[in-house]
Amino acid sequence: MLARVLVCFCELFSDILLRNIGLYFVDLNVAKGLVKLWTVYRPLLVIRGSLCGQFFLFTIWLSSFQDVAGLLTVNEYNHVASTSELANPPNTDLFEPIEISPAVFPHLPSPVESFPPMYPSFPATYEPVLTGKCPVNFSAISTILDKTASDCSQPLASLVGNVICCPQFSTLLHIFEGYYSTNSNKLVLQDGMANDCFSDIVSILASRGANSTIPTICSMKSSNLTGGSCPITDVSAFEKTVNTSKLLEACSIVDPLKECCRPVCRPAIMDAAVQISVTQSVMSDNKNIIGEAVHVDVLNDCKGVVFSWLSRKLSSDVANAAFRILSACKVNKV
Repeated sequence: MLARVLVCFCELFSDILLRNIGLYFVDLNVAKGLVKLWTVYRPLLVIRGSLCGQFFLFTIWLSSFQDVAGLLTVNEYNHVASTSELANPPNTDLFEPIEISPAVFPHLPSPVESFPPMYPSFPATYEPVLTGKCPVNFSAISTILDKTASDCSQPLASLVGNVICCPQFSTLLHIFEGYYSTNSNKLVLQDGMANDCFSDIVSILASRGANSTIPTICSMKSSNLTGGSCPITDVSAFEKTVNTSKLLEACSIVDPLKECCRPVCRPAIMDAAVQISVTQSVMSDNKNIIGEAVHVDVLNDCKGVVFSWLSRKLSSDVANAAFRILSACKVNKV
């Protein structure tokens, strides 16, 4: 009776194990092997009917299960990798981000040190050495000096001299004459004073980063401050000869679009220059080529006097803007 109970218990136990194995392992060959194993050792249990036989059977089954689990583990590592797995980058130090040492980058703790060749360099500013003989306070026109130094900087002056630098330098000289005339009855400077002031202007511009060869690039001399051969250089004589109200109205506001197409200020300046140069024309009755050349020089010198008077009446910023527009129209040959 005890043997039959043990056999039933063993059959129930084996059925439970086979069902569990079926849940975890879908391999039918394994299940069939276990069934055959139970068939072989079942008569032994029926005959002996002892607990030792059941334990012996359980031991055989457990060892068979371990073999199956080990076989499945080995086969798991022999499968072929899928496309998604092959797409993953290898885990190796060769593909790590490259670390750059800070020593590679230039370190310039002091602004005095020179920059590497790839860095843009600008001329250093310094205090200019002036003659001390020019009776003009240059700080009053410091803004125009800075603009001229910028437009005539060392690397650009020789490249864009006729387009940017020289028009601005000429404008600066006109504004300087106008500022000088505010404390004097003269619209121009005397020769000796013109030399000193012209030298100081060039020195100040060079100290602020401008090219020191501006006079050579722009073909200008200290005589551009003297009025040349223009017969009228006094403020009172100029205002008696020229219709100053008409001139000031035409050049107070210069439209950058209209002036080059339908000029208003340029004809007014030319008319004023002609009016103050008439005295020299009347004195000279020679109609030959030399006389005509002299008249052209006089007319150009008188135009400089007209610019000086306008600079006297207009603010430095307004005069600078107006004169630069006139220079642009001349450069563009409109």
